[in-house]
Amino acid sequence: MQQLDIRNNITNSLGERLNEMQKEKGFSLIELLIVVAIILIIAAIAIPNLLRARIAANEASAVASVRTLNTAQISYNSAYPTIGFAASLTRLAGTSCTPPTSAGACLIDTQLASGTKSGYSFAMTGSGGPPASVYQSTAAPLTANQTGVRYFCSFADAVVRYSAAVITTCDNTVQPLQ
Repeated sequence: MQQLDIRNNITNSLGERLNEMQKEKGFSLIELLIVVAIILIIAAIAIPNLLRARIAANEASAVASVRTLNTAQISYNSAYPTIGFAASLTRLAGTSCTPPTSAGACLIDTQLASGTKSGYSFAMTGSGGPPASVYQSTAAPLTANQTGVRYFCSFADAVVRYSAAVITTCDNTVQPLQ
């Protein structure tokens, strides 16, 4: 009789435990939907901020690259006074720098010399002379409003300038960057 009571107690205890486990199997559909909704709300807030931060970083890199091009042009003009300013990005770059030449002065890195860096495309033109007394460098976003919003340029005065529209000619009419 005593064994039968023990068996009944064990069976009842196991049955209660089994019922508890069946009730606590997982999350309900409503709970999962609430969690997904919260995650979507957070993503909707965070993603535009991340995109704006990436655009700002690309624009800062483009401004730094235009400044690098200005410095390289001044150095190139000093090193090769009979040529003047370089007419292209490839003349400012170089792969064999022992010794540098006017065709490859090794003043800028190969990434910038390729014409594409950090979501911007770069172009360089030089004219006048010889020696060339004028140059213009431009930086344009690869995809407007995605990799950058503003266009940048500079010429022989070495002031970085910007515009919300495409820059065809960089001169004193383009607003200087503060």
